[in-house]
Amino acid sequence: MKNNKPAIGITMGDPAGVGPEIAVKSLNSTAVFDQCNPLVIGDAKVIRSCIEDLNLALQVNPVHDVRDACFQPGTIDVYDLNNVDATKLKPGEVSAMAGHAAFEAVTTAIQLALDNKIDATVTGPIHKKAINEAGHHFSGHTEIYAHYTGVRQYAMLLVDGDFRVAHISTHVSLRKACDLVKKQRILDVIKLLDAGLNQMGIRNGKIGVAGLNPHAGDAGLFGDEEEKEIIPAIEAAVKLGFRVEGPVAPDTMFTKAVTGYYDGCIAMYHDQGHIPFKLAGFKWNNDSQKMESVKGVNITLGLPIIRTSVDHGTAFDIVGKDLASPDAMLLAIDYAIKLASNKKEQ
Repeated sequence: MKNNKPAIGITMGDPAGVGPEIAVKSLNSTAVFDQCNPLVIGDAKVIRSCIEDLNLALQVNPVHDVRDACFQPGTIDVYDLNNVDATKLKPGEVSAMAGHAAFEAVTTAIQLALDNKIDATVTGPIHKKAINEAGHHFSGHTEIYAHYTGVRQYAMLLVDGDFRVAHISTHVSLRKACDLVKKQRILDVIKLLDAGLNQMGIRNGKIGVAGLNPHAGDAGLFGDEEEKEIIPAIEAAVKLGFRVEGPVAPDTMFTKAVTGYYDGCIAMYHDQGHIPFKLAGFKWNNDSQKMESVKGVNITLGLPIIRTSVDHGTAFDIVGKDLASPDAMLLAIDYAIKLASNKKEQ
């Protein structure tokens, strides 16, 4: 590496979505370059076209080896996969070509990180239907990373300031999510969350665990998952020395969590954690009919490499309108830098 700054691989995301735009906007500043060596992974043509559409004074440096990147403000280094036919790309539309391009960017980033050619990965938004139409049958980034790193125990962690929420399950049906609320899985996620907090410099953090049912089951009145699975998991965690509280009624736990009362908390399923998180970090302006701010970072716990991500989608409805906010991408890059720096110190 040309300096001691961490090399951060940033995947382009679905080329028909806002991924290229938020990547370009994030790197249209010296601030990111002051802290790291950013490398976009995707198609150089798409990035160049995005720069032209935004009318920015940026250059593109296509490379096929990380060592050929210049890492200089004013130039976006692109690990060029050359996998998008610009004549067929339709912004804002699902396509197998775009899905494959996004998928290949992710797997390339994973391999570069496994080969220690980059220090961390940051992912732009992908479209799940597009990658599946391309023949890559994964339900999301988390599952792709787990598969290609050979990890079996992993979890999604959402972070915005002092609000941190990990999930027992993510991209499954609600019926299946209830079946996945098991003692061992809950204990495993407690361990993963504690390790993740340690990576962020939070030692022996206080963890809140949500109940699955209304009022956390109300002593079995509204369901028995708390009595059979969640409480035994919490008791086992406490015996191991973890600072765990629960099960807490979700409507109570999240009102505390958003203030930083907990260093981290655990949701039992996707929407239980995502809804309060996005209420805290996403700001919709009803007058302008657009998002003023889209904050929040998605971190995959349990991986041998670092992966952070924006916690929003491809936003097909605003592609090409210069409305996409780079806030979440900048936060994801910032967390990747922090985690990479902490990893080197450990």
